[in-house]
Amino acid sequence: MIYTSFAQVYDTLMDDTLYTQWRDYVQARVPAGSHVLELAGGSGSLAVLLAQAGYQVTGLDLSADMLALAEAKLAQADVTVPLLQGDMRDLSGLGPYDAVTCFDDSICYMPDLANVTQVFQQVASVLPIGGRFLFDAHSLYQMDERFPGYMYNYQTADYAFLWTSYAGDQPHSVEHDLTFFVYDEAIDAYHPLTETHHERTYPLADYEAELTAAGFDLTGVTADFGHHAVRADSVRWFFEAKRVR
Repeated sequence: MIYTSFAQVYDTLMDDTLYTQWRDYVQARVPAGSHVLELAGGSGSLAVLLAQAGYQVTGLDLSADMLALAEAKLAQADVTVPLLQGDMRDLSGLGPYDAVTCFDDSICYMPDLANVTQVFQQVASVLPIGGRFLFDAHSLYQMDERFPGYMYNYQTADYAFLWTSYAGDQPHSVEHDLTFFVYDEAIDAYHPLTETHHERTYPLADYEAELTAAGFDLTGVTADFGHHAVRADSVRWFFEAKRVR
């Protein structure tokens, strides 16, 4: 399962300002007090901010390791958010919610467009007519131009982290090789841990077509957390959709 070892250093690697921008993006589009299902909620940072902003949040993630981080973070912040372990391709038994979110490019972890469509259909099933679906995805520019050959290294006294990205086999896809060296006091040595993450994105027209097929009206596509129009060099797309049938 992805994130098994990544969860150990996830919060250190993430830029905290991203979470406040995702929160602000939601606040500008969903009334406070709404019931919100956060898909791929990860370590709970956004769930904390949304709960503190007055939303009734439920978090769902595939990874038990991430949910353990989220549980501790929610307890520390003294906010109540139900946490569910599950696959966003199967939301049966859940809902209804006023809005569903799926941020941090999590939709790009679906292996193909059919699975993306399945997510859209499942999201529609837990929303009423008029319910909102907010998500983001890597742009074609990010996937095709910026990620291939990307390298990032990070080191502390307790661990080292190496990230290298390669172009994937499918169109507009990448593979991220993540290697961790985590210090173990018991043996006074570092454990190497390796994971490979696969991501894929699609042209804007494909996302819109599949949203429409799932019963949504795509009401807006923007960049930079909704602050700018999409440009040729935008790295992340933000989608606002409303269930209409």
